[in-house]
Amino acid sequence: MKTTVSIENAEFFAYHGYYEEERRTGNTFLIDCEVEVKSFDSLDDNIADTVNYEQLYTVCKEEMANTQKLLETVVLNIINRIKNDLNHSTGGKVKLSKIAPQLGGKVEKAVVEMKF
Repeated sequence: MKTTVSIENAEFFAYHGYYEEERRTGNTFLIDCEVEVKSFDSLDDNIADTVNYEQLYTVCKEEMANTQKLLETVVLNIINRIKNDLNHSTGGKVKLSKIAPQLGGKVEKAVVEMKF
């Protein structure tokens, strides 16, 4: 049985961006984070037998607080934390959206997504 645990549209205000102005003023970001879980067959209803979505949120929140120039770096750091810290994860994907990036025209969002 395939099981996934995810958080969707977790909203953060953070200071990521290649340009100094972006890092100074900050922006709104959304994260979708989906993790595949080792076969879940817990008959005793034990949270230790899965990936706790509260932990997913905490990982995302902590990494969003670490300012980076590239969104790819933020996503990679989240993935590495999931792989290292959440024992029952076997794969997944992280999608980071920067809302209304300043590109000289109207753009809803810029997106970086990585699968692992």
